[in-house]
Amino acid sequence: MKSGFVSVVLLSVLCRGPALAESLSVQDRDEINRLRVAQGHSAEAVEPLIEQVNRAGEKGIPPEPLANKVKEGLAKGVDPKRIEPVLRQLTSHFEAAQDLLREAGTRGAIEGNRQRAMETMAEALARGATVDEVRELARVAQDGKQKVTQDLLAAGAKSLAVMKEGKIPSKDGAALVSEGIRQGYRPSELLDLSREVKRRGAEFQEGRANLRTLREQISRGERGDRLFREDRGGTGGGDRGGRGDSGRDRLDRPDRSGHGDRPDRVERPERLDRPDRPERPERPDRSGSGRDR
Repeated sequence: MKSGFVSVVLLSVLCRGPALAESLSVQDRDEINRLRVAQGHSAEAVEPLIEQVNRAGEKGIPPEPLANKVKEGLAKGVDPKRIEPVLRQLTSHFEAAQDLLREAGTRGAIEGNRQRAMETMAEALARGATVDEVRELARVAQDGKQKVTQDLLAAGAKSLAVMKEGKIPSKDGAALVSEGIRQGYRPSELLDLSREVKRRGAEFQEGRANLRTLREQISRGERGDRLFREDRGGTGGGDRGGRGDSGRDRLDRPDRSGHGDRPDRVERPERLDRPDRPERPERPDRSGSGRDR
């Protein structure tokens, strides 16, 4: 009796994707046809694209992003025959994303916002994350402090892809993302972390910032909004006061951060045009580049 019940449950899980099948909306179809006519294409030339979107929808893949790709190509004047391979590749990313999220679900990941998770995961794969890397993230995530959702896993995969775009080695990027997941980072925090790491990619490559130090800070529970901005909030101590490389755990260099002329003193922006050091009147318009270097 028990084995029969388990079989029914497994069957319902495996069949869940097709049960959520969707078709191209009337609005999207009308917009595609409008663009087709405007570009002088025949209905026969565009129909294969519409059929491809509908077939993907029958498999449980959200048709909206696929339809948007078709509309984007037509609006730019791309020949439908050239749109087809791009659409096919995007569909393959969605199919892989769907499989990865389904695997994660069988291992206990909470579904959450299914379409958002699938779109984020497909984007991660399109931007360079691999299936094996995502599977490893899913495995590590099970040991974290919070219950893993598919949204979180997808955000982790996209974060890894973003770091790889910044020339961060896959192994190091995966270690940062995994540590963030273990420490309870939210999806938005993982994505913010990856953008900061990508932006500072050259600093990490040249040794002016250290990925191991960053990972250690995350492992100690330090949140993403403090990893790079702490000395701009007025709370930094002597070793974080913005004097070059003297800080042991310092990860960012204020003169290279791109957050204003004096990022270590943003709490007093008026210093840029009203200096509070009358004993040095000869430098009322200092740009902030001298002392921090």
